[in-house]
Amino acid sequence: MPNESLEQLWVEPVGGIIIGRIRGVATADLIQECHQRIVVLQKDTGCKLVMYDALELERPPIEIVLTQQGLTDALKQADVKVAIVVPNTGIAYLARLAFGEANHRVFYNDIAAAVSWLSSN
Repeated sequence: MPNESLEQLWVEPVGGIIIGRIRGVATADLIQECHQRIVVLQKDTGCKLVMYDALELERPPIEIVLTQQGLTDALKQADVKVAIVVPNTGIAYLARLAFGEANHRVFYNDIAAAVSWLSSN
């Protein structure tokens, strides 16, 4: 993976939540790498809480949304709770398309509310 991609992607467990952060322009490879890291962390930690931080994500083309949509099936099967933090309604709409029927919720610029929702029963 090129250094530029490493600067765009960050996936780590923090306080019982796996956080995936993508900055700038998302590519299919970047989305797949993010998903793969999340899946590995889920297997290693048993964590079922995931937060995608898309606050610095540029609006992706529909092809990228469809890439995420294809990967989301694994999250549905693993009974994962997903919070997506977005900067605007355009990315929120695309996030809803991308995560479809997964157990997810979209939050506008509010990481604290996303963490609270993830932590609630």
